[in-house]
Amino acid sequence: MPEAQVEDTLNRLAPGEEVGVSPWLTVSQSMIDSFGHATLDPDPMHIDPEWAAANSPYQGTIAFGFLTISLLTHLLHGSMGVRGAHDPRRSGYYLNYGFDRIRLVAPVRTGRRIRGSFKMLDRKTDERGRLITTFDCTVEIEGESRPALVAQWLTVWVPPNT
Repeated sequence: MPEAQVEDTLNRLAPGEEVGVSPWLTVSQSMIDSFGHATLDPDPMHIDPEWAAANSPYQGTIAFGFLTISLLTHLLHGSMGVRGAHDPRRSGYYLNYGFDRIRLVAPVRTGRRIRGSFKMLDRKTDERGRLITTFDCTVEIEGESRPALVAQWLTVWVPPNT
């Protein structure tokens, strides 16, 4: 679904309506290691399976909390069926605008599967014609009663030529 269709879909949703639920995603040690490398964070709780097995209360490595947060874009796209690239000059683009609330509730153990569910909380157009959307987000961990993350996430849709 091209980004312009995403905007059309979001425009049809009323506050309180479900956006969707993403497919499951396995959080691998390779993903965690790459994230630690990219963010210059060598914390052994995340990137050293032997150390974490012996010393962590989780009996192994866990995803960085910021990795879980950073997966929200991928999970949202998955919940809406977005695939492939688009041309932002023709269709516009999304920007992260921040969070009104975010909590990392439970750790994501390496090898576990997560998925995101999204609900539109609010939508408004600003003076520049940009669509500001607030999503209620939950990232669940397969087989666990507590979610990995709950958040109120704000995005800005910037139409082309704005």
